Amino acid sequence: MNTPRPLNPRQRLFVEEYLVDLNAAHAAIRAGYSRSFSDKGAWKLLQNAEIRAAIDKAKLERSRRTQIHADWLLSRLAEEALADIADLYDENGGLKPVDQWPLIWRQGLVAAVEVKELFEGRGESREAIGRVSQVKLSDRIKRLELIGKHIDVQAFREKVEVEVSGSLAERLAPAKARVLE
Repeated sequence: MNTPRPLNPRQRLFVEEYLVDLNAAHAAIRAGYSRSFSDKGAWKLLQNAEIRAAIDKAKLERSRRTQIHADWLLSRLAEEALADIADLYDENGGLKPVDQWPLIWRQGLVAAVEVKELFEGRGESREAIGRVSQVKLSDRIKRLELIGKHIDVQAFREKVEVEVSGSLAERLAPAKARVLE
């Protein structure tokens, strides 16, 4: 049985840097590899079984340490997708103060809140007559797409692989024969 070779210092640094943004080319540069190496060489680094194993081990350790894993992510996405915007408003239709919003809304579902004062009149005689609050929501459709990808909803597949046996001409011959009949 082959024992894995230990990673050299630059490879270990590549693994650490790769976990920052999962961008192999950038990780290679930050680990000290040349820019000319970064494109093709980074791909080769990811094909190295020892490096791949080190990345997988580091990801698993990080997941255990942070307690963020697939179940947590899917639960969080579902909670965000089901959050009710009505929870942001009081019984009169006014926007509640942020500290009264449910936690899920305060943790990123609202991208921005813009409050505009409304005035009547001009100059020193102008008088405040109200406020308009606009809430800009983050992309909820993206959350649904991420959930779909996680649970493998086929509609969200970006790439579909089809296996075909035989030549294309052989496969089309019966159809061609039917058309000619």
